[in-house]
Amino acid sequence: MEDRKARKERERDELYSMDISGVTWECAPGTEEHEERVEIARLPGGAVAMRSSLDPDTVLRYTEAEWRAFVLGARDGEFDLKPAPHNGGLDL
Repeated sequence: MEDRKARKERERDELYSMDISGVTWECAPGTEEHEERVEIARLPGGAVAMRSSLDPDTVLRYTEAEWRAFVLGARDGEFDLKPAPHNGGLDL
């Protein structure tokens, strides 16, 4: 367990010490430059950086394994919103 925790900490430290000043940020097709959107940048080793277009200085970074788990979870509906009045659904 401790080896795994130490490895994860080392991976996170390496990821956040990486210079990403020259990366190319991508967003979903069809979004306009002035719209709020999530942007991602592909990093070496399959890692990914993610930020909000409204707060480009706050960047989250994910290892390849973390990003893969997130994408697969999103595809499986793990993050789908439950219908509620604030997101266009009905409060039943």
